[in-house]
Amino acid sequence: MKGQKNLSRRERQIMDVIYALQEATVNQVLERLPSPPSYSAVRALLRVLEQKGHLVHRQDGPRYMYYPTWPRERARRSALKHLLQTFFDDSTEDVVAALLDISEDNLTSEDYRRLQELIQKARKEGR
Repeated sequence: MKGQKNLSRRERQIMDVIYALQEATVNQVLERLPSPPSYSAVRALLRVLEQKGHLVHRQDGPRYMYYPTWPRERARRSALKHLLQTFFDDSTEDVVAALLDISEDNLTSEDYRRLQELIQKARKEGR
C-alpha cells in the first residue's frame, strides 16, 4: 500500500468506515459517511481505493464486500509516520509533547503509568 498521504479526505473517511466494520458494502459505507455523496460517487471512490491498493473486494451474492489490504495497525503506523515527517520534522518528542498537551485533561494515572512503561520498553530495545 502506498500509505495514507495519497488519500483524499473522503477516501480517508471511507477507509475509517471499512476499518471499523472490517468489511462493508457500498450502502454500509454510505450510511456511515458524514454528509454522504451519492451512491455512485461512493462506488467510484471504492474503485479508486482498490486501484490505489488500499482495498480489495469479494462478491457476496449481488453485492461487493470491500475490505482493507493492510491490517489496521499497519495502516495506523503508516499514517503516523507520515504525520511525524510532515508536521513534526521527524521529532518523536514533539509529537508526544503535542499529544500530551491536547490529551492532558483526559489522561488517568493509569494512562501515565502505561506511557512510562512504553518509554522504558523503548529505551531497553534501543529505539
